Amino acid sequence: MSNVKVPIPEDVHKFEPKKLGVRHFQFVLMFFTLLIFYGHRITLSVAIIAMTAESPPDPSIPTYPNWTNTDTILSSFFWGYIVPQVGAGQLGEHFGPKWFLVGTMTIGSIFNMLVPAMAASLGPTGVIICRVVQGLNQGFLYPSMHCLLSRWTPLYERSTTSSVVYGGGTLGIVVSMIVTGAICGSSLGWPSAFYMYGGCGIAWAILFAIFAENSPSSHKKISAEEKHYIESSNSINQETKKVPTPWREIATSLPVWSVVITTCGHAWGGFTLLTEIPSYMSSIMNFDISSNSQLSALPYCMLLVVTVVAAPVADRLISNKILAIGTTRKLFNSIGNLIPAVTLFALGFVDGTQQDLTLALLVLAVGATGLIGSGSVVNLIDLAPNHAGTLFGIANGTSTICSILGPLTVQFFGTDKTDPVLWRKVFWLAAAFYVCGGVFFAIFSSGEVQPWNDAKENVTEEKEKEKEKC
Repeated sequence: MSNVKVPIPEDVHKFEPKKLGVRHFQFVLMFFTLLIFYGHRITLSVAIIAMTAESPPDPSIPTYPNWTNTDTILSSFFWGYIVPQVGAGQLGEHFGPKWFLVGTMTIGSIFNMLVPAMAASLGPTGVIICRVVQGLNQGFLYPSMHCLLSRWTPLYERSTTSSVVYGGGTLGIVVSMIVTGAICGSSLGWPSAFYMYGGCGIAWAILFAIFAENSPSSHKKISAEEKHYIESSNSINQETKKVPTPWREIATSLPVWSVVITTCGHAWGGFTLLTEIPSYMSSIMNFDISSNSQLSALPYCMLLVVTVVAAPVADRLISNKILAIGTTRKLFNSIGNLIPAVTLFALGFVDGTQQDLTLALLVLAVGATGLIGSGSVVNLIDLAPNHAGTLFGIANGTSTICSILGPLTVQFFGTDKTDPVLWRKVFWLAAAFYVCGGVFFAIFSSGEVQPWNDAKENVTEEKEKEKEKC
C-alpha cells in the first residue's frame, strides 16, 4: 500500500509560529495534567518502602513490614490500565477527549486519597483495589492526550510539542520521587503523600474543565490566523462527523505494528526501571529513603532534559528538509533504544560497591530514552492524525502487558533483592526488549500519512475504480 504525502499550504508559514498563542496555553494544561497523573502513578513506588519499614519516623505512622507481595502491589496499577485503551481512543475521537480527562483525574484523585484507609482496613488487597481503579481511569490518559495533541499541534511543531507535553509525565516522576521521599522520611509520614497528590488532582480537574478545549474549532478566543496555521497542516478531518475507523487497514499496517512492537520493548524496560529503581537503590546501593528518592529521580531529570533538547532538533531536521519525517523518527528511536540496551547490559556487571558508576549507567539508560519521544511516540500522529487516539490506545494497551510483566520479572527471578545476579537477569532481559523493539521499528516504520487516514476518501476512490472497471 502506497503512502500519501501531506499537502502543506504555501501560506502556512505566514503565521508567526514563535508567537505565543492559544495552543500554547492548551499545551501547558496538558503538561500539568500529565505531571499530576504521574504523581499518582509513582507515589506508591517510593512510598512502598516506607509503608513496609520496620521503624517509621514517627510511632503514629502505620507500617506493614509483613507485606511480602510488594511487586504484585506495584504491578496492579496496570491490571486496570490495560482495559480501556482502545475504547478510550474511540470515545475521545468521537466525543472529544476533554471530559474524559476531567473524569479520570477526579476519580483517580479520590482513590489516591483512599490508599491509606484501604491499606489499614484491607491490607495489601485494599491498596491493590485502589491501584486497579486508578489504572482503569488512567487508561483514558494517553489515548485522550494523543487525540488532543493531534488536533492542536501543527505539523512543524509536532516533535517539540509532543515531547514537551509528555515531558510533564517525566517531570511528574522526578517531583513525585523527591517529594514523596521527603514526606515519607519525615514525621508527616507516607499517608500525607497520597492525600497531597489527591488534593492537587481534584483542584487541577476543575481548572482543566474550565480552560481546556477539544480542538481549535471549539475554542472561542483563538484567532483565525492561528486556527488556520494549526488546521491547515495537521491532516485532521475538520468535519464534525467522525471519520470511520479503518480497522482492517490498521490491523494489516506494518508501520502501525512497528510502533506497537517498539512501544512494547521500551515499556518493558522503562517500567521495570520506573517501578524498581527505588528498590534497587535501597537493596543494592544501601541508600536510605530520603537520599534514595532523590537519586532515583536523577535519571528522570536527565530524561526530561534529553526529551526537551532533542525534540526541537527533530522538528528542525524535518522543517528544513534535512531529513524526511520517517528517517528522523527511525534515527531518534534507534538511538533511544540502543543506548539503554548497552548501558543495561553493562549494569549487569556492576556491583553495589561501585555506586557512582551504577548511578551514571542508570542516568544514561533512562535519559537516552528521551530520544524516543521524537521517534515512535509521535509517529502515530504522523501516520494517521484522524485516528491518533485509537492507534495510541492499541499501542499503549498492547505494551501495557509488558508494563505488567516487566516489574514482575524481578519477583520471578527471585525474592532476594540483595542478590546482584537477580538484578543482572532483570537488566539483561530489559536490554533485549529494547534491542528487538528498536530494530523492528527501524525496518518497518514510516513517516508518511497513510492512505486510510481519511476513510471516506478511500471509499470514494474505490467506488470510482469500480465504475472505471465497469
